[in-house]
Amino acid sequence: MNSKIFLIGFMGSGKTHWGKIWAKKNELTFFDLDEEIENTVNESVAHIFDSKGEEYFRESERDHLRGFETKNNFILACGGGTACFFDNLQWMKEQGSTIYMKLSPVEIFDRVIMEPDKRPLIKKTDTSELLLFIEQKLIEREAFYYQAKHILNANALNEDSLTKVLFEDKSQNGST
Repeated sequence: MNSKIFLIGFMGSGKTHWGKIWAKKNELTFFDLDEEIENTVNESVAHIFDSKGEEYFRESERDHLRGFETKNNFILACGGGTACFFDNLQWMKEQGSTIYMKLSPVEIFDRVIMEPDKRPLIKKTDTSELLLFIEQKLIEREAFYYQAKHILNANALNEDSLTKVLFEDKSQNGST
C-alpha cells in the first residue's frame, strides 16, 4: 500500500470526513492540512485569511505540506486550494498517491451553505452569488484536480473506496 495519500478537491467534498474513516480502516495516521496550520499558528484559517491575507496562508500551507516529506503511512486532507498553488500538486504526486474527490457545483453548494463561516473564500460571498462563485472557482481548480492519480465521485464513497483504489495500484504495479 502506498503510505502517503493526499486527498484533494473543492471545499465540502468530504476530504476530512472520509480521510478519517479511511485512515482508521487502513491503519494509517490522518492529518488535515488546515488543522496542522491552525495548530502551528494558533489561529483559524479564516482568521489567517482575514488578518494576514491569502498569500501568507498559501505560503504557510506550502511549508506545512513539505513537512510531510519525512512522514509515512498517512492520509492528508488538503485544503481546497492546496493543489493549485506553487508546485504543490507535482510535489504530492512525487511523494505518493493523489486522489481528487469530485463533486458537482450544486453538490458543493448544498454542503458548504450550512457552514459558510468555516470557509474563508466564501465567508463574504452573498448566498445568491455563491453557486456562481463555486462554478467559477471549480473551473479554475479542476485544471489541477484532474491531474490527480485517482478521481473518485465523492457522492458514491464508502469505507472500502480507498482500499479498492489502492488495491488497483498494487495490481497495476505487479505487487500482490
